[in-house]
Amino acid sequence: MTRASEGASFFASLPGPARGALWMLGASLCFGTQGPLVRFSVADGTDPMVVTFFRSLVLFLLVLPWILRHRNTALRSKRPGAQILRGAFSMVGLILLVLAQAKLPLAEVSALTFAAPLFGTIGAALLLGEVVRMQRWIATLVGFAGVWIVLRPGVSAVDPLFVLPLVSAVFIAASNLRIRSLSHHDSPNTTVAWLAMVSVPVTLVPALFFWTWPEPITLIWMSMLGVTALGAHFCLTQAFTAAEASAVLPYDYSRLIVTSTFGYFLFAEVPTIWTWVGGAVIVGAVVYMARRGNAAPRPPAV
Repeated sequence: MTRASEGASFFASLPGPARGALWMLGASLCFGTQGPLVRFSVADGTDPMVVTFFRSLVLFLLVLPWILRHRNTALRSKRPGAQILRGAFSMVGLILLVLAQAKLPLAEVSALTFAAPLFGTIGAALLLGEVVRMQRWIATLVGFAGVWIVLRPGVSAVDPLFVLPLVSAVFIAASNLRIRSLSHHDSPNTTVAWLAMVSVPVTLVPALFFWTWPEPITLIWMSMLGVTALGAHFCLTQAFTAAEASAVLPYDYSRLIVTSTFGYFLFAEVPTIWTWVGGAVIVGAVVYMARRGNAAPRPPAV
């Protein structure tokens, strides 16, 4: 038996929560590289809109072999319109997130993206008619208090651009709600295939208004952005397959640690204590909601 097969066998023998934790740490590492790669991609003056398009294009090219191999079933959906809408929501959220990563401190942006499940709870109650108990409403309010701690409006000056990650979280929450609805009709692989297909035209249209041909090194950074995005989604799917959301969500907080570390060493960005405190409050609220029951929220999936 080779070392690789021995390692795979050992990993498979681990309890589900342990495997889920490791997969979530892998997802957090991949997600944590997204902000720095965006920064490197815009360093030569390439517009964030163009970066978003190339990220989507690379992701599509990586998924394309699977789509072609399963051409008869990959895009077979009972609700194609809903798939397109979900893809559009996800890509709008991605565009806003990339704009934020290009212009704002990475740690604060990362902390604010944790608010997506909070918006998802509100959307589930208002749009899907789900019954949200009082404990989850209280947890949601606590989570938004965490958002206030990160930004501290009225206490310190707040860059208006911080609206970008918050609105991004709204669209990501809308995308995740669509996933929840589509899961009753289509397979997860079909939903991923549709996202890959929809992402290219949705991101191409705004990119054309800001188009410049990137430098070769920028193409490398953007390619890495697409590769790590696919790795993040793969690890995230494996994490939720291995264990329940309440068991793996606490490890998603490591995404803030990874992002802050990159931000410090690569861009000399030092997150404030309020970023850590607010991020912990938001994640704590999300984990509590996941433990309380139905429709456990999940982290962003764009």
